[in-house]
Amino acid sequence: MQASFTNAGRHIVEEDEIKLTSVGVDIGSSTSHLVFSRLEMKQEGTRYVVTRREILNESEILLTPYLDDLTIDVQALGKFINRQYERAGLKREDVDTGALILTGVAVRRRNARAIGELFAHEAGRFVAVSAGDSLESTMAAHGSGAVAESARSGKVCMNIDVGGGTSKIAVCADGRVREVTAIDVGARLLVLDENGAVTRLEDAGRYFGAAAGLKPAVGQKVERSKLQSIASLMADRLFEVVSLQSLSAETRRVLRLPPLTYRGKIDAVTFSGGVSEFIYDQHPGDFGDLGSLLAKEIKQRVERLRVPILEPAARIRATVIGASQYTIQLSGSTIFIDPLDAVPVRNVPVVAPEFPLEAEEIDVSGVRDAIQSALTRLDLARAEQPVAIAFHWEGSATFARLQSFCSGVRDGLGKILAKGFPLMLVSDGDIGGILGLHFKEEMGFANPVISIDGIALNEFDYIDIGALIPSSGAVPVVIKSLIFPASAQPPAS
Repeated sequence: MQASFTNAGRHIVEEDEIKLTSVGVDIGSSTSHLVFSRLEMKQEGTRYVVTRREILNESEILLTPYLDDLTIDVQALGKFINRQYERAGLKREDVDTGALILTGVAVRRRNARAIGELFAHEAGRFVAVSAGDSLESTMAAHGSGAVAESARSGKVCMNIDVGGGTSKIAVCADGRVREVTAIDVGARLLVLDENGAVTRLEDAGRYFGAAAGLKPAVGQKVERSKLQSIASLMADRLFEVVSLQSLSAETRRVLRLPPLTYRGKIDAVTFSGGVSEFIYDQHPGDFGDLGSLLAKEIKQRVERLRVPILEPAARIRATVIGASQYTIQLSGSTIFIDPLDAVPVRNVPVVAPEFPLEAEEIDVSGVRDAIQSALTRLDLARAEQPVAIAFHWEGSATFARLQSFCSGVRDGLGKILAKGFPLMLVSDGDIGGILGLHFKEEMGFANPVISIDGIALNEFDYIDIGALIPSSGAVPVVIKSLIFPASAQPPAS
């Protein structure tokens, strides 16, 4: 297989080392920005891995423009994006690959469609991700370096991403995000112009304003001296969550995800998001919002936690995935595809559940729960698209173990499979054929089955699976991996 890049006649499989130019684009409710990077990749076995990542240019940060409360001004956004390419000295055709991340209001169907059209020319080279609270929390934890730090130190790290509209909290251990939650606390829930009049007011901003004894309304003036009390209330709600204590009714009212259940020790904390620029004393400026006031309140409260505060790998840019890289692998030949026209498939998100496979007897409910937890963590539980389950098989492949594993997978993917999407399994061992056969022959599985092996995947990978190569019985797999600023490669499964 040949995966072509911008340079005519240049093919990934012909080179031991490759340099790619990439861009990460983050369009959010409050801010939008880009990061241009160069990736150096080296062939190791059947795949290419990132050996060096150099940031070429960090864009200006734009306060996301709106036509009304919910509609992003795509024309203004497009002009901003074009200007950032010019500032970086790059043309669209110079960029080999990239990732477009949409969060908050940008995810809304009308906005997402219009923003996607800005990148229509790059459609084949870009990964586009609509990130809900769970996925954004997970991305921020990776981008801030909290995940990498938990892997390096063996300690439990908490990342607190305080943005314009929400705050996301992630508990990280052993190089993985273990649990996330989110709360309606952010710098731009209430925004004033230079005259002190409210220009933007979210429902949560109205709620906190009322709780502080104010009645903010768009067009009306608010004394800046009274904004501190709003920021204080926000920080109180946030730190009820962060301190892992029982939550008051007031805090539960502004939670966006289920509360954290972890009650162990937190060894270190990192902050990311726009407000973190103030927390780490970067003095980004006055934007007429609550950013500096909220940061002041957070800094006062974090001292009471008596937990080390680490410098993050990225602050406001933590959810800008600096790049998207292409890697290419060839599957093993012990695979199962039925029907054969189930492939090719493109841009399928990968989940890597933590399956309980170490015991002799496989727990069906454990397999099911692991999948559902992974789907929820990556905002894939709505069953709007197929997913690929990546895993490492452990133990023997007896009928009983295969039956239990396959039953758990079927139950965990119930909503997705009910919509007719194919079952997609990707293992790094030699188990693909026997698993696929078990689903079809022993369980009478109706959906298309794509079960391949010999492929190593991680969460935040997106895969294309090509048509079967008759001469080898294998399929080509192109892997587009989201690369975080904190590390050269995604953490291993």
